[in-house]
Amino acid sequence: MSEVGRKGAAAIAVLLLTTACNVGPRYNRPLTPMTPAYKELPPGDDQWKASTPRDGEIKGKWWEIFNDPQLNALEEAVNISNQNIKQAEANFRQSRALVAANRAGYYPTIGASPGISNSRSALATGKTSAISSLFSIPVSASWEPDFWGRVRLSVENATELAQASAGTLENARLLYQTDVAVDYFELLSTDMQEKLLDDTIEAYEKALQLTVNRFNGGVASQADVSQARTQVDTTRAERIDLNVARAQYEHAIAVLTGQPPANLTIPTGTIKGPPPPVPVGLPSQLLERRPDIAAAERQVAALNAEVGLAETAYYPTLTLSASGGIESSALTTLFRWPSRFWSVGPSISQTLFDFGKRRAQLQQAEAAYDASLATYRQSVLTAFQEVEDNLSALHYLEKEAAQEDIAVQEAKRSVALELDRYKGGVDSYLNVITTQTIELTDERTYVTILQRRMTAAVSLITALGGGWNAANLPNADQIRHGAAGNPTP
Repeated sequence: MSEVGRKGAAAIAVLLLTTACNVGPRYNRPLTPMTPAYKELPPGDDQWKASTPRDGEIKGKWWEIFNDPQLNALEEAVNISNQNIKQAEANFRQSRALVAANRAGYYPTIGASPGISNSRSALATGKTSAISSLFSIPVSASWEPDFWGRVRLSVENATELAQASAGTLENARLLYQTDVAVDYFELLSTDMQEKLLDDTIEAYEKALQLTVNRFNGGVASQADVSQARTQVDTTRAERIDLNVARAQYEHAIAVLTGQPPANLTIPTGTIKGPPPPVPVGLPSQLLERRPDIAAAERQVAALNAEVGLAETAYYPTLTLSASGGIESSALTTLFRWPSRFWSVGPSISQTLFDFGKRRAQLQQAEAAYDASLATYRQSVLTAFQEVEDNLSALHYLEKEAAQEDIAVQEAKRSVALELDRYKGGVDSYLNVITTQTIELTDERTYVTILQRRMTAAVSLITALGGGWNAANLPNADQIRHGAAGNPTP
């Protein structure tokens, strides 16, 4: 390079260094709707009061609050073998690799292309020249200084997307853990109803035998016998129908735990209710406890960086290039000093007219940011709704369970009284059937309410984030070095 060229390159570099700036809007976490307290938290109720000591917060293995070894084993299997969680984890590793790829933009690109070529040319006399060879070992390097923050913004964007992917991973883990718990309590509810129907069928068979004996004694009619037998057969059919639901719940749990349905058999059991107390915490903590909200917020930050990337298109690009190596027509002289060659120099490229393309791309990035911001705020509102819904469900289902228990006891007394009246010839067997049907309905309703209370407790834990915290998201250094932060086990 000539003296003039070197001075020109230096002047360009100085000019760009002195005018370089950080392009792109500064990111601040968006404001979201907030409430000082949960509306549906029962006043003066110690069971779901807001927990202030951190000892009362939900832990990572939240399912252990139900004190069920079978559920614990199933939840551990979800963490290990659920294929959807594995997919989300692979997506996180993919987004983490993109950060490393973008960080490479901070450094020059260096390449080499050794070669050997043979050539023969025609002479003016019509003859051909001898074959000539050319041996070369060139090395080249190019680098784009990050004057306008293109690389910085691309790294920020990729890092924030990786963090969002980590939040999505933890949210998927929580949702599949929730599905297992809900299906498990549905299965136990089915077991309890099966046991209830077994006991009911036994009682109905005794009533049928009583009716047959009364018919043989000339006291009861054939219609009473038919009604009693119909009641037994109908209840047996209901009992068989429950097998369908139980099998499907068991199959669903098997798939959620990453195994074929044929490989899993869950023994019959009962719900160890009522649901345990769930520490709710303060509404201001909810944003830090929900992985889906954390993922949505990181998505907003990533799209904020994309707005900055769109703005950098208005600025020129400086590329510093250099090449050198050795070249010779003879291998014996290839490594001698005169065989060397080199070149170096900067180049600047700038789009002068694009007929609105850059402006449209910037508007597109800004619109995407606005959309993600609305999604984030909506996810916060949805989170508050889910907490309030399940708080109210637990509160009112508890009252409903108490009232239903009274109804069950009254129905049992009614059945006993009607049987006595039937034996005494005061009432027909139809009255016995009616009261027995009411008793069975009340008992099954009581079991269903218990199952709904357990499901509401699981859903409340899920709505509160399942013991997760935004501090578990991997930071930029952890993503850079391949660490996944401290995800919930």
